Amino acid sequence: MSQLPGHRILIARRATQLSILGLFWLGAHQHLGVLTGNLSASHVFRTIPLADPFAVLQILATGHFLSGTVLLGAAIVLACYFLVGGRSFCAWVCPVNPLGDLASWLRRRFRISGQFHVSRHTRYGVLALALVVSAITGVAAFEWLSPIGMIHRELIFGPGLGLLAIAGIVVLDLYVLEHGWCGSLCPLGAFYALVGRRSPLRVGFDAGRCDHCGDCIVVCPEKQVIDFKAMAFSASIDSGECTRCNRCLEVCPRDAYQLTLRFGRSVAKHPEEGEHHATQSAA
Repeated sequence: MSQLPGHRILIARRATQLSILGLFWLGAHQHLGVLTGNLSASHVFRTIPLADPFAVLQILATGHFLSGTVLLGAAIVLACYFLVGGRSFCAWVCPVNPLGDLASWLRRRFRISGQFHVSRHTRYGVLALALVVSAITGVAAFEWLSPIGMIHRELIFGPGLGLLAIAGIVVLDLYVLEHGWCGSLCPLGAFYALVGRRSPLRVGFDAGRCDHCGDCIVVCPEKQVIDFKAMAFSASIDSGECTRCNRCLEVCPRDAYQLTLRFGRSVAKHPEEGEHHATQSAA
């Protein structure tokens, strides 16, 4: 129990992911209208439309027209993820995320090393490829193959071939490529990284508090976003590839990280630093 306070955000993420799945399940099986549909297209209270903007972009690439309701749903989702920033969908909603986190924990626990290395930028190539293939074939390419959609449908409507997607992602991440799907291949993660890059909400960083212990790097699923020199300059993690999992906030022993707004870029000073400036001013 003593470890729970240090995992409060992780627990909140899992609770959010399970709650969303639960609401979808209730909508499908108990006709509770809080959340109906799936992650590609849904309604809140059977009234407010929601749509996956990347799926919508693929459909538009095919040359098909979409109703105003679907476009409105995509705009609502796009605006929400822009406001919260980064790849918050990945950390707080996506059903694949717990699988990647599990594989990462098992890697550390049993000291399993990956066999391959793939650039994190590969996912942007997959994103572009999905749009090109959609335009050529006339179907939303990624939606046909998405393990996110497969796993979500299996959890809501019952087990089937989606179990193979679950097993495949765990094996990939555990034995082949660390954070392989979420970290290097998923085009939806790349899409939200582009959307959330300039979000008003950011993970702030106070260089005066940091002692470079490295605890944040150990737990971060996107280690490339922790660039101490760049963060000291901007007083924040500015990369859109940050998943907003907020594990850095939990594990930092000196509270160097905090959620802040981009506007008014002031960041809390280290207490000793504030006293030092006060002393200088008094002198």
